[in-house]
Amino acid sequence: MTRVRGVLIAVIGSSSCTPEVAAWAETVGRLLAEHGAVLLCGGLGGVMEAAARGAQQSGGLTVGILPGTAVDDANPYIDVPLATGMGEMRNALIVRAAQAAIAIGGGWGTLSEIAMAQRIKTPVVGLHDAFTPAIDIPRVASPEAAVAWALEHAARPEV
Repeated sequence: MTRVRGVLIAVIGSSSCTPEVAAWAETVGRLLAEHGAVLLCGGLGGVMEAAARGAQQSGGLTVGILPGTAVDDANPYIDVPLATGMGEMRNALIVRAAQAAIAIGGGWGTLSEIAMAQRIKTPVVGLHDAFTPAIDIPRVASPEAAVAWALEHAARPEV
């Protein structure tokens, strides 16, 4: 049996998004796959689906932590759907399991993930996130910079 050893990076964002936000998320997913990272997300639509599409199309592994009890709710680009039945509480699992997170766009659910990540010291970076200037997190202007930041900070040992 082969074990996956890639770094686990969460991509967090809204379940619906503009084409521009989807393009950023898809590029982030592609770049994560090209760097050997495993993409972790909420497994549904919008930013999550776009990032998973980019990762899967580039040969990456995608994991979706779903809010409901049906694995069939996962978007078609999720390789490993994990149905939790936890609703929005699954957001804590996403940022707890990840070694770093990239927030793209976002709404209330994304805000809860950023808050939890900050609380438990999971590194999180914003890529055109919806919370400027209200929340003080590092921000970058491109998918390439977001992926580089996440990979660099995920490699750091726990504090």
